[in-house]
Amino acid sequence: MPIYFVFALNFLNGTAVQASRVVLPLYALELGANPFLVGLLGATFSFFPMLLAVSAGKLADRFGSRWLLVIGMTGGGLGMLLPYFRSGLLMIFAAAILMGLSTSICNVSLQNLAGLLSKPETRARNFSNYSLIGAITNTLGPLIAGFSIEHSGHAAACLYLALLAIPPVVMLLIRGSVLPGGTLDVEHSGGTSVFSTLSEPGVRRVLATGALQNSGESLYQYYMPVYMHSISLAASTIGIVLAMHSAAAFAVRLILPRLIARYKEKRVLAYAFYVGAATLLVIPFFQNGMVLALISFVFGLGMGCCSPIVTMLMFENSPAGRSGETLGLKITANHFTKVVSPIVFGAVASALGLPPVFWIDALMLGAGGLLSQTKAKLKPGIRKTADS
Repeated sequence: MPIYFVFALNFLNGTAVQASRVVLPLYALELGANPFLVGLLGATFSFFPMLLAVSAGKLADRFGSRWLLVIGMTGGGLGMLLPYFRSGLLMIFAAAILMGLSTSICNVSLQNLAGLLSKPETRARNFSNYSLIGAITNTLGPLIAGFSIEHSGHAAACLYLALLAIPPVVMLLIRGSVLPGGTLDVEHSGGTSVFSTLSEPGVRRVLATGALQNSGESLYQYYMPVYMHSISLAASTIGIVLAMHSAAAFAVRLILPRLIARYKEKRVLAYAFYVGAATLLVIPFFQNGMVLALISFVFGLGMGCCSPIVTMLMFENSPAGRSGETLGLKITANHFTKVVSPIVFGAVASALGLPPVFWIDALMLGAGGLLSQTKAKLKPGIRKTADS
């Protein structure tokens, strides 16, 4: 069935991407890169998805996703070959640029396909399963990277990740015809500017909601380890606390379709925001590792609901035939917040300390909960295509 074909592509591509985010920085450190260069390398992964996600979405709307995915995955694989054939920081940065381009193309295309291959009654389940696969690859990718480096070295690890691009490309060449083609009729689309998409009130609202969610979760990931280090928790304890967040996100996505069926998307999303806000408020009042692990788990339950629901709502509120472009806007906003939020809140932490960071972050998530419950009339998006 086509939706499972998309899930398989998401699994293979996501594993390679997450592994590359570990292999390339560690290879750079092995070659003597300083922390600034490693940070710049990390920013390189997000820079191109931020710039090109909307363009990739437009191409998916107009021409379909099959050949875009072939180009994206092939480019990512070729990028990972560069550090294998020639060692050096320049090749590592080139690989990061190509992986960023690949991520921009593949994420938009695959998310869009998950929506196009769903009926209204199966959309929640399909987007939840899509996010569940993402949670698996977030764990599996770093594991593959670590064991590959340990047993074969950094250069060989790059080769392994390049080879990982072959199966999905072969799958697309052989069976890619099962995927839907372009959905945008340019002559009757009512304008092709991204501003016409942003003119939809539903798109703007969900875009803002997603930006608040992404910013809130990103700040937790940045500053929770800093807080735990400041109260002298052991590295192993810090790792356990952070792992509890990921475990909760994975667990809640198993039951998310049932939650949505019972309480509807907006209500689940609002309460997920409120749960996240409440946990952030209390973090600075505790210094016990077990308590922080419990708080991290509860925070993960809330945030684990948000991402798939925001993606689904973004798809549902997209103008007809332009779901790829709309999802590209979401990805652009997400990467923008990942660049801006740490800088802004880093200044807050330097001036006022860490507790205000968590409290302001909690207010942002609370605002996301209120925004997700607004009653503005939203323009229907694409609801066609058969379920697999």
